[in-house]
Amino acid sequence: MSHTLSITIAQLNFHVGDISGNAQKVIETAHTVLANEKSDLVVFPELTLTGYPPEDLLLRPSLQKRIDQALKEICQAVQGVDVLLGCPYFIDGKLYNCAVLIHDGELTSIYQKQHLPNYQVFDEVRYFTPGTQTQVVEVKGVPIGISICEDIWFEGPTRQAVAAGAKLMVNLNASPFHTDKQADREAALKSRVLESGVPIVYANLVGGQDELVFDGSSMLIDEKGQVCFTAPACEEGLFSLHFDYEGQRLRVGEDLPKSSAIKSLEGRVYDALVLGLRDYVNKNGFPGVILGLSGGIDSGLSLAIAVDALGPERVQAVMMPFRYTSSMSIEDAEDEAQRLGVNYRCLPIENIYDSYMSVLAEPFADKAVDKTEENLQARCRGTLLMALSNKFGHMVLTTGNKSEMAVGYATLYGDMVGGYNALKDVPKILVFKLSEYRNTLPGGPVIPQRVIDRPPSAELAPDQVDEDSLPPYSILDQILELYVERDLSADDIVARGFNRDDVYHIIRLVDLNQYKRDQAPVGARITGRGFGKDRRYPITCRWLAGE
Repeated sequence: MSHTLSITIAQLNFHVGDISGNAQKVIETAHTVLANEKSDLVVFPELTLTGYPPEDLLLRPSLQKRIDQALKEICQAVQGVDVLLGCPYFIDGKLYNCAVLIHDGELTSIYQKQHLPNYQVFDEVRYFTPGTQTQVVEVKGVPIGISICEDIWFEGPTRQAVAAGAKLMVNLNASPFHTDKQADREAALKSRVLESGVPIVYANLVGGQDELVFDGSSMLIDEKGQVCFTAPACEEGLFSLHFDYEGQRLRVGEDLPKSSAIKSLEGRVYDALVLGLRDYVNKNGFPGVILGLSGGIDSGLSLAIAVDALGPERVQAVMMPFRYTSSMSIEDAEDEAQRLGVNYRCLPIENIYDSYMSVLAEPFADKAVDKTEENLQARCRGTLLMALSNKFGHMVLTTGNKSEMAVGYATLYGDMVGGYNALKDVPKILVFKLSEYRNTLPGGPVIPQRVIDRPPSAELAPDQVDEDSLPPYSILDQILELYVERDLSADDIVARGFNRDDVYHIIRLVDLNQYKRDQAPVGARITGRGFGKDRRYPITCRWLAGE
């Protein structure tokens, strides 16, 4: 006898810590599924009820009470469709990362995640006990194996579930984005299918959470290891999958949603940056953002991301010229603001700077002009932005890129002032590519071409360009990737053909400027290793760069 199994992936955006609100979203989603289509099971992401990552909220004494109440409300409100969702759960006094199945108003199954990631941005071993038991449940007569996120990267949980009779695997995820992540996911899923011979439903979280962006991109891999459906990246949605079950054999049905087209690298990164900023601003309740618009490429791209994330009516831009600011920069800043339709004003800092220098005249009397005066310009600008932020409630958006943050090419309490940095993990060369990509989108170019073409400059001194004190960004970014993201030593990087003096100089700057990065705003992680939770280094340190 044959029949059809229907599963809906709920690729949704949940708020960390809002257990009751997340439970209500589960209930509303289940009701939507029941009203619009016939589905046997709705699958939600990992740690649906707490959001991911909940971090030390998992240590709060009221955690289990809140989880129990949320599960009770879901059980009472949802009938007619099974619900599989992620939540933390105490069993015999130990906390587990679980997937719970709710059937006909009852919690009928609790699976405990077996493999706990404890690397890069993950520290689940701090909170959870690893599970040891396989869990196979029946939905409409089909045996389904359950696993959670990291479990799918190892052979054991899938093999054990199939040995216990599973004809389909469902994997709940909170898998954050980085540039190569989707290819890595596909490779892992295909390996599990080829080992087990059963399809895998991969349901992933979507949304921004501080420095992490969860891109969704949920998938279905059929029994032959082929990707037969991919959900849109960086978008919420409900996606129904159908399977034919006959004679103990399960096959992916033909009636599947249309897969989302895979964008270019620049398109995927840009969407992730927009989502990360939008969720940070909206989830924290800011009315909008304000940023310093210098006429340079970093602030121009940051402005475009902000407008795409929030709309022009929620974005303010301020040009703060000084005597070294070129007329080209002033013209380009105004042009960008007009193209994107944001609130724009120009506030010169000459008088503010002169007032500071007047006060400092006596202590500085016998000192030569140096970086102090350059940094003071940046701090004048930072003070103005923070004053406007305080008055209007808009969060200050900083605009420095990863290359600059790596080597300390930024001023504490100056251009580093702010609550969020959309480009924090974006290397300079990628900034150029993203700017060119944004100019290809509907509506025409928003970043003037000469902003993209001109040599980058902080304009803190006459005729200053970034490459006066740094190697060309094409070289700098390669060295930074090898040191920061791949952990190569200085000597190993030199062995790859880079100039020894450049390598040692850059690595020394990276190491010396850890103190700045520890005080920098958060920003979306889009590379394999960002500055933040992903790379935790001591400030006071005598580690030798060559090692």
